[in-house]
Amino acid sequence: MAGGKETPRQKMIGMMYLVLTALLALNVSKEILNAFVIIEESLNVTNENFDTKNGLLYQKFAKATAENPDRAKPWEQKALKVQKESKELCAFIDDIKSQLYQKIQGIPKEQADTLHLMYLESKDENNIPTELMIGAGADAENATGLSKDLKERIEKYKKTITDQVPEKDRKTLKLGLSTEEMYSIGDERMVKWESNLFAHQPAAAVLSVLAKLKNDVKNAESDVVATLLRNVDESTIKFDKVVAKVVAPSNYIISGEEYKADIFIAAYNSSSNPEILIGAVDTSTGLIKGASTKLETFENGLGKYSTKTGSEGEQILTGVINVKGQDGKVTGYPFETSYMVARPSMAVSPTKMNVFYIGVENPVAISVAGASPTDVVATLSGASGSIVSKGQGQYIVKVSGGTKCDINVSVKTKTGSKSMGKMEFRIKKVPSPLASFAGITGDGKASKGELQSAGGVIPKLEDFVFDLKFPVISWVMSMNINGVFVDAPASGPSKTSQMSEMLNKAKPGSKILIEQVKVQAPDGVRSIPGCVIKVK
Repeated sequence: MAGGKETPRQKMIGMMYLVLTALLALNVSKEILNAFVIIEESLNVTNENFDTKNGLLYQKFAKATAENPDRAKPWEQKALKVQKESKELCAFIDDIKSQLYQKIQGIPKEQADTLHLMYLESKDENNIPTELMIGAGADAENATGLSKDLKERIEKYKKTITDQVPEKDRKTLKLGLSTEEMYSIGDERMVKWESNLFAHQPAAAVLSVLAKLKNDVKNAESDVVATLLRNVDESTIKFDKVVAKVVAPSNYIISGEEYKADIFIAAYNSSSNPEILIGAVDTSTGLIKGASTKLETFENGLGKYSTKTGSEGEQILTGVINVKGQDGKVTGYPFETSYMVARPSMAVSPTKMNVFYIGVENPVAISVAGASPTDVVATLSGASGSIVSKGQGQYIVKVSGGTKCDINVSVKTKTGSKSMGKMEFRIKKVPSPLASFAGITGDGKASKGELQSAGGVIPKLEDFVFDLKFPVISWVMSMNINGVFVDAPASGPSKTSQMSEMLNKAKPGSKILIEQVKVQAPDGVRSIPGCVIKVK
C-alpha cells in the first residue's frame, strides 16, 4: 500500500492490512476477515476527516479570491481542478465498491451504494472480486478488469494534479498512490500492482484496499491544495495589526448638506514601516513627479503628517505609499485626500473598530469642534442597545442585535439643540475563538509530558480588539487506543480523570482529537473549532 504524507493512523492501518493479508495466505479463520471491518470503518472515518479538512482549505481559497481576485483567482481555479479530479476518482472507486456489493450480496445498486463491509455476509468470497477486478479467465499479471482502468485513472490523476503545482514545489510534493510493482507476501516475489492487491483476494481485503486508495486520493488532494494556497500568500504584504478608519471627502459640512464617509479596516506591519512620499503624483504611472517630502514620523505603522494651515477652503494632499511585500518587491499605492480649513465640524471616531460587536462594550470618542464635551448629546438609533457617556467625549455603546445602526450627535446651544449629523456603523457578532490544548490550536505537536500537564481546554481568540473570556461548557477528547477510538466527554474546561488515563497510554505518533467544544459567547452558546495534536 503506497502512501504520501501518511498520518500515524494511516500507517497503522496499512501495517494491519499487510499483517492480515499475510495471515490470509496461511488460510487463517474468519476472525481475520472481520478484522478488515475495523480497517475499513477506520478509513471511512479518516476520509470524513479529510473532507472536513479539505473543505476548510477551499473556504480559505474562496475568501482569498473575494478579497483579492486578481491574485487568488488563478490559484483557486487550479485548486478547483484538483477538487474535480479527486471527486471523479473517488466516485469511480465508490462505483467499484458498489458493483462488488451488488454481485456478492445480490442486491440492487441503491442498497449497494450505502452498504458497509460489516454487513457483507460473504466476506471471504474471492471469485467475484477477482473476476471483476482482474477479469474473467484473465492472467493475474495481465489484468483486463476494473483494476486496469483504476490503475490508469490513478496515474492520470497524479499527473493532472501535479501539473497544477508550480515546478519549484513539485520536488517536495509526495502524493503516494504508487502503481508500481509490489512485493507479494504470498508469492514471495515482485508482482504487478493490480495482481498483488486484487487477484484471489477475499472481498473483505479488496474493499479495504479500495477504502485505502480513496484515503490516499483525499490525502493527495489536501497536499496539493495546501501547496497552491501557500503560493497565494507568497507575494502578499504581511500585516499583523488592524485599526479602524473613517475617511470623508470633506471634514467640514455646512448645515443641511449630506455627510458621506468611507469606513474601513486599515492593516499595517508593526515591524516594518512603509515609505510615504508627499508630492504631486503622475496619474499615468502612479509615481511621484518632481520634488517630494518623505514622511519620517510613524506611530503604530501610521505615518504622522502635519502642516500648518493657511487660507480657508479645500486643501488637497497627494502622495505615494511604497510597501515592500514578503517577496521583497516594492509596490506603490498613490493616494489623494482633501480637507477643509473652516469652522465647526463634527468628528465621530471609533477607538477600536469600525463596527459594534454584540454583547460587549464598544468604546467610541465623540467631539464637536468649538463645543464643550458636556454640551454634546449622542444617541443610538437603528438597533436595540444603548450609548452611555463616560465623560470627556468618551462613550460606551452596547448593542444586542441588528445589522447596522446610527450614532446621532447634537449640541446644546442657548437657542436649543442643534443636530450635527450622524454616523452609520455595522453590527457584528464577536468572532469565535479556537480551542487550544497544551498550547496547541488547529493542528500541532506536543510531547506526552506537555499533554499530561495540560489542565484542560482554553479558548483563544487571536488578534481581536477586545480581551474577552469564553467559558467552556463542554468538550470531548478522542484518541485511538489499541485500534479503537475512545471518546471522553467533559463538562467545564478541566481535563477529567478518564482523559488523564487516555493520555497516559499515548505513544509517539498518536493523535489526540479535541472536539465538540462548546463555549459561552457574549451572544449565547457556541460550538467552536477543536484541535488535533500529534504526540512527539
